[in-house]
Amino acid sequence: MSNKTTVGELIAAFLEQCGVKTAFGVISIHNMPILDAINTRGNIRYVGARGEAGALNMADGLARVSGGLGVAFTSTGTAAGNAAGAMVEALTAGTALVHITGQIESTYLDQDLAYIHEAPDQLAMLSSISKAAYRVRSVETALATIREAVRVAQTAPSGPVSVEIPIDIQAAEIEWPVDMAAPHVSTLTHDTKRVEQLADELAKAKRPLLWLGGGTRHARAQVERLVKLGFGVVTSVQGRGVLPEDHPATLGAFNVQPTVEKFYKTCDALLVVGSRLRGNETLKYKLALPQPLFRVDADALADNRGYRNELFVHGDAVAVLDQLATLLEGRMKIDPAFAGDLAATREVAVAETGKGLGPYKRLVDALQHAVGRDYNWVRDVTISNSTWGNRMLKIFQPRAGVHALGGGIGQGIQMAIGAALADAAAKTVCLVGDGGLMVNVGELVTAVQENANVMIVLMNDQCYGVIRNIQDAHYGGRRCYVQLHQPDFAQFCASFGLTHYRISSLDQADDVIREGIAKNGPVLVEVDMLSVGSFATAFAGPPVRKQEPEHA
Repeated sequence: MSNKTTVGELIAAFLEQCGVKTAFGVISIHNMPILDAINTRGNIRYVGARGEAGALNMADGLARVSGGLGVAFTSTGTAAGNAAGAMVEALTAGTALVHITGQIESTYLDQDLAYIHEAPDQLAMLSSISKAAYRVRSVETALATIREAVRVAQTAPSGPVSVEIPIDIQAAEIEWPVDMAAPHVSTLTHDTKRVEQLADELAKAKRPLLWLGGGTRHARAQVERLVKLGFGVVTSVQGRGVLPEDHPATLGAFNVQPTVEKFYKTCDALLVVGSRLRGNETLKYKLALPQPLFRVDADALADNRGYRNELFVHGDAVAVLDQLATLLEGRMKIDPAFAGDLAATREVAVAETGKGLGPYKRLVDALQHAVGRDYNWVRDVTISNSTWGNRMLKIFQPRAGVHALGGGIGQGIQMAIGAALADAAAKTVCLVGDGGLMVNVGELVTAVQENANVMIVLMNDQCYGVIRNIQDAHYGGRRCYVQLHQPDFAQFCASFGLTHYRISSLDQADDVIREGIAKNGPVLVEVDMLSVGSFATAFAGPPVRKQEPEHA
């Protein structure tokens, strides 16, 4: 019996050791040795996307929901370039993902021969859209390179890593290595003395608030310990569900509403954990956050970034918050009115947001009633997500919320497919606009082919609604280039076997949503916004604070 295999099979076998159960991609002559091995071995489900951007977004969605490693394959040159936008999204979200792309034969690489499928300096392009990028330069270093890519992708702060592998190296034979183990991914240690100092400061607070970001999604138990000591919670959109959003101690992601900012002024300490305090969630860094502000983050460069902090602890959220909770036990003297004030603030924020929805409040209520507590909530960039999807529909698990964090439209459907394949038992609900849907509409066919358990809620106003509203607010109502000619979605979906419902009156919402949730497999629910009507409050981009006038 031969002890030899191809590099392609070696890579497939190693990904199995890393716990990869599902991978995505577009097959090509420049990745066939690996994908042929995946097919032959039969241990990884391979999902063929209709485009490289879709494949990377699917891997991103799967990784976010599962907490595991996302894997996607592309060809080289144009194909690797097609994946760039999805890689930027994964980089923005800090998704642990490995993008494996082919490369032309190593003999012809980097010689400016205009060789077919070669992109000049492709590795530099990949480096700019990845946490790190590597080239496999020899048969002997193939496993070491892939192993390092996986380690870097999963090491906090996590992110997508690209690896290009020349086709001749993929097809080359190699001895099976003795060591096929997944890499050791170390957890950050921290300075315990700094945590003791942080505890001493927080012990003085009577109305302390936690701001939780995506870096706390693995730290629910530790957050709950601090909440039991009296801390209140507010989250970034990425930190939603770390504490269930029906918990009385959380404001959820209602983080910039005027009533919430007023409440911040009554808090006497803020601990920001695993969040970048992004500009679109802080009124471009002008939101008046509670002081003093402290910070815990796995990224050492988060220290004083965006907002000045009194004390910074570089470390893992689980370890730091665990030590902090232990040090604070029996020391907190919380204002008896704090919990009630927080709950009242949330109630006002929810009510104010609901008023702005007009008729669409009924859609939100129908969804909340139908989804229960065990579902995934994936959103593309659309008016509906900005007005209610990012905040109003409650989620209850730290990894149940997935959205296009980088602000690019057209990524929601693909991320929802990945989320659905990561968690087939739970229904995945995906919110998209008609403009975003059409960017990668072909991936609807992938959802049908893979029988992804996803209900797509399509908000169809036949235009780029946010841009239209910005034109109305800031360009004298001069609407240009925003109207979109769309297909008859009922006929379109029927052509490839996707179940379709249309809601032309929100009187239909309860029945349609309930039926769509109950159906196993993909469903598209089209909300005809031209028939339903407009939001009560027009959304014209993320809220900003005008520059305060300078005083003489």
